[in-house]
Amino acid sequence: LKLVEDLLDVSRIVTGTMRLDMRAVDVEAVVTAALDSIRPAVAAKQIRLDVLLEAGGAMVLGAADRLQQVVWNLAMNAVKFTPAGGSIRVLVRAVDRELAIVVTDSGEGIEPDVLPFIFDRFRQGDSTSTRAHGGLGIGLALVRHMVELHGGTVRAESPGRGLGATFAVTLPRLVAKPGEGP
Repeated sequence: LKLVEDLLDVSRIVTGTMRLDMRAVDVEAVVTAALDSIRPAVAAKQIRLDVLLEAGGAMVLGAADRLQQVVWNLAMNAVKFTPAGGSIRVLVRAVDRELAIVVTDSGEGIEPDVLPFIFDRFRQGDSTSTRAHGGLGIGLALVRHMVELHGGTVRAESPGRGLGATFAVTLPRLVAKPGEGP
């Protein structure tokens, strides 16, 4: 079912028919909801999950369901590629006019020659028929498109194979105008 939904989302993005219900969103609440849904997978692999919510209630203009999908995809990728007993760190931080969501894992890492293409549709680090992990390679493409539809950026970093990976999403913050609240 998730695969079908992802393929439909890719189709909507490609055809320009993706609709977003944009409103003020508390990103910390979105991140918490997404992480709550992956906790069984984290527990099953005995992965340590550290969550640092440092945005202080900062808001973004966005579609809460789609932002939750972004965090879920990044977090589930971290779970998928982190071995049992590993660790995942999720940080939400507001800096100036931006809000960052950073997911770091102690997993398999990403080869340097794959990094420039990691967000391409149907692209995977290991495309051999004997690869250890399933999927079609659309999750990170969806992440990139959803983030861009929110006016943000996403980047991936990894020191290399076996050394983990970091995915950082940056979104423009909603900043109150003078006289409009805190």
